[in-house]
Amino acid sequence: MLADKAAPILPTGALASDLHLPGASRLKLLDFIAQALPRWRDDPERPRDATSETHLSEHLCDYLTGQARFTKGFDCFQFRTETSDEGKRGRKIDLAVKSCGVALWIEGKRHTQYEAIMPIECKRLPTPKAADRDEREYVIVGDKSTGGIQRFKFGDHGSTHKVAAMIAYIQEYNGVHWNQKIETWIQDLMTLPGSQWTQADLLQATELDSANKTSRLLSSHARGTGKDPIELHHLWVQMN
Repeated sequence: MLADKAAPILPTGALASDLHLPGASRLKLLDFIAQALPRWRDDPERPRDATSETHLSEHLCDYLTGQARFTKGFDCFQFRTETSDEGKRGRKIDLAVKSCGVALWIEGKRHTQYEAIMPIECKRLPTPKAADRDEREYVIVGDKSTGGIQRFKFGDHGSTHKVAAMIAYIQEYNGVHWNQKIETWIQDLMTLPGSQWTQADLLQATELDSANKTSRLLSSHARGTGKDPIELHHLWVQMN
């Protein structure tokens, strides 16, 4: 039994070894998350009474970390919830991918275990009904800066990243319905005076998996003069 064995002596203050990964590793990481989503949803041990965004993200994080630990090629990654955004320390990222045990080089940038490789925003669809909630929360929230896409587009989240992801826990309807709904919200924003929303902000469906009840979509958002656009990968899973 583990309790009968002496505790291993671990080095303290040691530098992590460096591992160089190809630029396409982010896409493989997104594939890993997308493929894990329906397995996590259907996991018989997942608490079915946990339906809030916070609990769902926490449990998804637990599942992804466990899967990565025992999947060759992904054991150098870990998943964390409620981590600080590097660009705006006062803001929290719902879920972040970080290195685990090594420093990872991706496209010439070194990532230690203290930095996010990819920030991920998580949202429920539909937005829970409440007096202080906006049904368009996946995209924008009134005059606040707490909308999902809005946070990335205007640099409140992921300002130091060029690629990020958004996960949607679909609790009513399906991916086709929500893509159409989100398209309508963005098109409405485009008509406002001085709007910074354009046709380019619309989501493009890349994969609709009716068997697993998952959807993958892609969008790119300009972030102002002198800043690179951010590429958002939308990974949706029907919970119903």
